[in-house]
Amino acid sequence: MSPLRVTKPHPAPDPALTCRRPASQTSVMAHTYLLFDFGPDEEKVQQARHKLESWKQAFRLDKKLQYKLEREQSAAPDAAETKSEPANLDKPKPAKTKSKSKPKSGESESENSGPVKLFVRLYFSGHEKLSEQRWIDRIPTEEPFKSASPKTVRESEPGFADVLKQFDTLE
Repeated sequence: MSPLRVTKPHPAPDPALTCRRPASQTSVMAHTYLLFDFGPDEEKVQQARHKLESWKQAFRLDKKLQYKLEREQSAAPDAAETKSEPANLDKPKPAKTKSKSKPKSGESESENSGPVKLFVRLYFSGHEKLSEQRWIDRIPTEEPFKSASPKTVRESEPGFADVLKQFDTLE
């Protein structure tokens, strides 16, 4: 029998093939924001919210399509809210809290009468550019969004940082 030979592996000609590089599992994802100003029309806002939720479920866009609402309040509800906060801390008598609950519903209605802005964030990866463009084209042309003066802000535009900060501060 012939002796068994063990051979060493040949060194790779290109050292880049053998050295480890920190590879990211996710590629850079572009943000695009669509801004809609519905004014005081709460019904249109709810229609738009419902349509976005149905799209998220139907097309599985959970993380790719996110939205937040910004409700601007007038000065009168702010003053009423600051007065009602100390009343909420004092809850010794249930009769007073029942009487206070009726004005709160009126206050929430007056909050909704202020202008409402809808921020929609599209968050697609680099290989989904076509899908992203289709959503950017589709959303502003649908019915509840059409009348809300749509505005598109892309990552390369100058006002993007302000919109990003505003989106992150909203709930």
